[in-house]
Amino acid sequence: MKRLNLLFIIVFVIQLYNTKLYAQNNNANPAWVKQVGAHHLPNKTSLFKVSEYGAINNGVTLNTKAIQKAIDACAAKGGGIVSFAPGKYLTGSIFLKKNVNLQIDKGVELMGSQNIDDYPEIDTRIAGIEMKWPTALINIIDQGEVAITGEGIINAQGKIFWNKYWSMRKDYEPRGLRWIVDYDAKRPRTILISGSSNVTLKTITLQQAGFWTVQVLYSKYVTVDGVIIRNNIAGHGPSTDGIDVDSSTYVLIQNCDIDCNDDDFCLKSGRDWDGQRVNRPTEYVLIRNCLSRAGGGLLTLGSETAGGIRHVIATNLSGNGTGNGLNIKSAITRGGVVEDIHFQNITMNNVGNAIQITMNWNPAYSYSKLPDGYNINNIPPHWAKLLTKVEPAEKGIPTFKDIYISNITIKGAKKAINAIGMEGHPLIGFHFSNVIIEGVSAGDIQYAKDWTFDKTSITGKDAGKVSIKDVQGVSL
Repeated sequence: MKRLNLLFIIVFVIQLYNTKLYAQNNNANPAWVKQVGAHHLPNKTSLFKVSEYGAINNGVTLNTKAIQKAIDACAAKGGGIVSFAPGKYLTGSIFLKKNVNLQIDKGVELMGSQNIDDYPEIDTRIAGIEMKWPTALINIIDQGEVAITGEGIINAQGKIFWNKYWSMRKDYEPRGLRWIVDYDAKRPRTILISGSSNVTLKTITLQQAGFWTVQVLYSKYVTVDGVIIRNNIAGHGPSTDGIDVDSSTYVLIQNCDIDCNDDDFCLKSGRDWDGQRVNRPTEYVLIRNCLSRAGGGLLTLGSETAGGIRHVIATNLSGNGTGNGLNIKSAITRGGVVEDIHFQNITMNNVGNAIQITMNWNPAYSYSKLPDGYNINNIPPHWAKLLTKVEPAEKGIPTFKDIYISNITIKGAKKAINAIGMEGHPLIGFHFSNVIIEGVSAGDIQYAKDWTFDKTSITGKDAGKVSIKDVQGVSL
């Protein structure tokens, strides 16, 4: 009996050591995980009812000034809760302030104005460059201890802005201006968190974003918890990303459910010359227990990678019908390093590319060229930024390395894997463990170095194997 007990203790210690060693080697539970998310919530409970400041819940009256008065009064008193009686409230851009909790309860619908004049332009960053752009419907700019909570709806009513974009595309593309139309369209975001800390979004439902739904920009200690996004109501809005973490740190995203028409969860850090000028990474991001439905990617890193994206854990995710599953994309003018990324415990069904890795994404959009007939000295400043070359050109080539993919099951993919580096710039150190991917075709790995596969099966229904070429230290 003593021998059995001793043997049990020895086995237990070995298992514990191996578990600890595995965690250390795979960075499964690094110390920074405990620091992500908002550390403080607004703690005052005084109520500031928007109706007492003139707001009318008929869905027709523009309430921007009345809602802002309630927010300002709340902040002036040291904080509290700005609340709404049930009904529909039409509004343009509003600005939350320190210690304010904007509480949108069940039965309340905040409706975005469809007049672009109700979204004044500010200096901000959009799609990787700093420029003038309309404010969001709800703005948290240079603030702390702010929250948006409740089970109500924020309906941005963005379809009018989708139509504007498609109309401009028809005009711009024949003139060789596909690369700038997204920036000239100037569609409002739904929620902007910029230069702020200790911000919480919890349990709200967001619909019909005119452009990106939630952008976390130049911020830290942000929590997005239990948020539902439905952007494919009454159409399919272009570039209606779900949640974009943009040059921000210590961000927690959990329990969210997204259906949109572009990347569901997306991490960014700047585009091309301007992104390298700013040079701010996105790092220390934990995404867990989330669901993606329609969208361009369950989880996308890029294409704006100039400032670097690192120290990311994405775990317990599921995707159903997304265009891409795990997606790392950039372009040869972006630069930046994507590293120390952990995709864990993920299931997907009916996706396009299960794993998509590219350094040369969407050339028609990614590369800027001024057509003949335009004067470089007489163009808008944001055009000039996109036309400014990264020099030397080598600085524009991104690096993807140290990517850990474990406990992944994907069925019904069109392509299991499409991972293409560049000659002289391989995809370095991708590690697969307990991965099963079934696609119509198995796919391709090209220009890669030092990949490992443990208990991994990547297969195609055509009985073909993954095409592997121009690699070093890669065998599947």
